[in-house]
Amino acid sequence: MKYLSNKKGFLGTDNKNNIKEKVVVVPFGLEKTVSYGGGTNRGPKEIIKASYQVELFDEDLNKEPYKNIGIKTLQPFPIKKNIIDALKQIENINKILLDKNKFPLVLGGEHSLTPGAIKPFIRKFKKICLLHFDAHADLRNSYNGNKFSHASAIRRCLDNPGVSLISFGIRNISSNEIHFLKKNKKRIKIFWAKDKKKWNLGEFKKMIKNKKVYLTFDVDGLDASLMPATGTPEPGGLFWDETINIIKIAAQSSNIVGADVNELSPIKGFDSYNFLAAKLVYKIISYSFEFKKKTI
Repeated sequence: MKYLSNKKGFLGTDNKNNIKEKVVVVPFGLEKTVSYGGGTNRGPKEIIKASYQVELFDEDLNKEPYKNIGIKTLQPFPIKKNIIDALKQIENINKILLDKNKFPLVLGGEHSLTPGAIKPFIRKFKKICLLHFDAHADLRNSYNGNKFSHASAIRRCLDNPGVSLISFGIRNISSNEIHFLKKNKKRIKIFWAKDKKKWNLGEFKKMIKNKKVYLTFDVDGLDASLMPATGTPEPGGLFWDETINIIKIAAQSSNIVGADVNELSPIKGFDSYNFLAAKLVYKIISYSFEFKKKTI
């Protein structure tokens, strides 16, 4: 596994900070099953490029978190052409990183990467709570005849009995998914976007308390006015402050052990959307380690 230099990696920091890395950013621009807009294969490159403009000082934590954490970025590599092979590829990469006690942060690419990315965590920790931000439930058993579609990403994660699910921002779901949801209501909790004003985040805090959490963030979970640079934008979604608050609560209450941020489809000339994704990644990393109760 080869790494980019600090200057070319996520955040573009200088090489003077020689702290041993705890986080490894994995660019994985998977694009195999997109069903509307394309371009997710360019997401990782643009997030890394935009991250050079992210302020390193966090005004909430009153520090430059990267100096205490250490962040390295894998050198981009060819992704396997077959979707099953690609999922095995990201699974193997995350396994290597977990075996080294690193925190993998995968940059997508489409959401179909998550079932592969999460497998090593399930094997290591046995039980994983999947904290899921998305406009779509992604609980279809298949879509367009493909069981590994981005529209089936969370369903494939739930094929593993050790996985439970908490989803935020869902506002697009099919009748078949509702049927699956009702059959699995003990494993799945959805905080529907339509109910934002009634969300009980105290309940969320209790649900996630002391659990091992894998965070998966589809950027279309954000409102389309904030994040149109995605293949399937939806109105009525999450805004920045409420999103960051949920992530902070999760980090304070649980142990976030890995994450992915996916489905950015960059729009030429509109770098603000890439910047938003880059800042989101830095926030996830910063909060995950600020409140971490113990090492991975």
